[in-house]
Amino acid sequence: MPTIFIIFGLRFMFFANDHEPVHIHVVKDDTGAKFSVLPEIKMIYNHGLKASEVKKAKSLIKENAEIIIERWNEFFNDK
Repeated sequence: MPTIFIIFGLRFMFFANDHEPVHIHVVKDDTGAKFSVLPEIKMIYNHGLKASEVKKAKSLIKENAEIIIERWNEFFNDK
């Protein structure tokens, strides 16, 4: 499970067997959410993250979308 970064206790990661479209999982303790990155940034599901954590995660995804997409392409195109 490649971790892209950890900020404010939120772990932004992919699963090794993930699939298109580009998306990212955000995990904190036993909670987590999934966000699409392409074609647009939006939450797909939330399993226990607080509203403030979801807001922070979405903001961090927006700020780092290019890095997330680059890492996605590096990881999944090298398989």
